[in-house]
Amino acid sequence: MTDQITGQLIECFVRALQPVVPLVSVWAHGSLAGGDYQPGRSDLDLIALVERPCTVAEEQQLGEVHRALGGVIPLASKLHCSYPVVTELDDPAHPHLAWAHEELMRRPVTPVTRRELHDFGLVLYGQPPAGLLPPVTDGQLADFVVKDLESFWLPALDHPEWWMRDIWIDLGLLTLARATATLRDGKLITKADALGVLTELGAPIDVVDDIRQRRYGVPSSATEQWITRRAELTLDFLRSAIEQVVLKRGTCQ
Repeated sequence: MTDQITGQLIECFVRALQPVVPLVSVWAHGSLAGGDYQPGRSDLDLIALVERPCTVAEEQQLGEVHRALGGVIPLASKLHCSYPVVTELDDPAHPHLAWAHEELMRRPVTPVTRRELHDFGLVLYGQPPAGLLPPVTDGQLADFVVKDLESFWLPALDHPEWWMRDIWIDLGLLTLARATATLRDGKLITKADALGVLTELGAPIDVVDDIRQRRYGVPSSATEQWITRRAELTLDFLRSAIEQVVLKRGTCQ
């Protein structure tokens, strides 16, 4: 179940896609599928499976569809959708056409997304993921989350200016917590559950409370002093925590 505005957005989006691309299915993953969706705060993560690669003209039309929806329904700015071709799903590293952050790009349908789709994905149109989307093994999932921490998040810590923004604080800490849970028991957890894991890991409690308030409470204006201090606390904690995860994984293999 979802709120009325999000439901209207999804309905308008699927209806707008049908005359533009050879649509097979539309699936939701992420917060909406996992039951942790917060209207106006959460991204709306979708997969639109197509029969064949989009032509240049169709790609242009897709961009127009997304921009037009954003002009009518403000929530559409948070709608991210990948457009994988049904015959190109075998390789989790293969980049597919996608609309994210209000532009067209190419990115893979990651092992985490694939596992979400198999475990609790929502079918918004067409056929379900089973039978169309290759399954993800526990080993593939574990390898991906560790590689993501090591090759993306660890180098990102060398750019302290990035961590002055809410989005980096939230995603960096929550990604670590969710990766920890996946490596521990093979499960994917919600962002709400990840806050509890962060506490278990010894993350700075004031920063965890800051994330919780902005995601689930009534956000308040942050001072420059707090933003700077929050970044320092997060960077110190994340570097040590990520290095421990990477080292432990390497030792166990």
